[in-house]
Amino acid sequence: MAGTDDTKRLPRVDLPADVRLDTLAVREGLPPSQYGENSEALYLTSSFVHPDAATAAARFANEEEAFVYSRFSNPTVTMMERRLAAMEGTEACIASSSGMSAILLLCLGLLKAGDHVICSQSVFGSTIKLLGGELARFGVETSFVSQTDVAAWQAAVRPTTRLLFAETPSNPLTEVCDIAALADVAHRAGALLAVDNCFCSPALQQPVKLGADLIVHSGTKYLDGQGRVLAGAVCGPAHIVNDKLVPLMRSAGMSLSPFNAWVVLKGLETLAIRMAAQSERALGLARWLEAHPAVQRVFHPGLPSHPQHALAMAQQNGCGGAVVSFIVKGEGAELARRNAFHVIDSTRICSITANLGDTKTTITHPASTSHGRLSEAQRLAAGITQGMIRVAAGLDDLDDLKADLARGLDTLTA
Repeated sequence: MAGTDDTKRLPRVDLPADVRLDTLAVREGLPPSQYGENSEALYLTSSFVHPDAATAAARFANEEEAFVYSRFSNPTVTMMERRLAAMEGTEACIASSSGMSAILLLCLGLLKAGDHVICSQSVFGSTIKLLGGELARFGVETSFVSQTDVAAWQAAVRPTTRLLFAETPSNPLTEVCDIAALADVAHRAGALLAVDNCFCSPALQQPVKLGADLIVHSGTKYLDGQGRVLAGAVCGPAHIVNDKLVPLMRSAGMSLSPFNAWVVLKGLETLAIRMAAQSERALGLARWLEAHPAVQRVFHPGLPSHPQHALAMAQQNGCGGAVVSFIVKGEGAELARRNAFHVIDSTRICSITANLGDTKTTITHPASTSHGRLSEAQRLAAGITQGMIRVAAGLDDLDDLKADLARGLDTLTA
């Protein structure tokens, strides 16, 4: 925005400079209105009225910071953006209609035909389809590499590489990449590192502290935390968010609705305590599954058996997160799939849905749901087999969850 006159800028909440994440999670946003509400207001309006034509012109020309039109500026959305940026430790944030729209916004804002992206082959299936399929039609090329092999990322660098994209931990294998090492690869190549922080959230992990440039979120997951709305966000430097992404949002309109922003805003207030409680349940479940005779392998960063356990503990504040995946025993893909379906269908508490981050524990078969649109070769490259089950622990009682999974696991065909 042109000029630095504070009277032409949106006001800030008056907080001490050194307040911590838990305080930011309940306080950051916009100051209350003249009515002094303690809970953030929900502004359900498409447009905003200006005092005169000259002021309207100045605001539309971005000479004065103000709310103009809810496609790209709304008080409730701004409150959510400011709060999430503060929690991630970034200068700015832009919210979008979903996690996938956030990734699209990031790519369209930063890339052009002829540019090259390096991406983990273990990311969410729709991300693989977006980068490897849809963006490829517009001349953006993507190389998919091992999530955990830094040398493979380095080897994939080209003169046209502009972006490295990682999701850590990954979905559903919970593979953990070395954020600092990938940031070094990106910056030496003159590129940016974007990290999908959906599985950890800023309650467990702040990638910018490890050198990442941009953070992507599906607010649909832990940021909302109760499976209510779709939302997405990109956090990063002000010069990228405000100069590259906001103008694109203004034209393209992948906008987050004020109501959904308000729901996520309130979800952020309980994020830290939810993540702690759900992660504790997931680790307890992972330990129990690891000892079950019908389970071939368990994936959870909190387990010492996890290949990146030490790295995860260092990057994720000593916490493994709330997602645990496991492979049931069964010779051959057909029997493994049948056994996985049997375990899922035997549950009476877990919700059979591919969403995660809910207070209700969810269970899914990734090979046929979240990664079902990928080819079998792509799934196998990402380590996703027909016998794999993903559980996103909610706030259900741990012993009840064990009993729920035992109904199927105890009656499997070997």
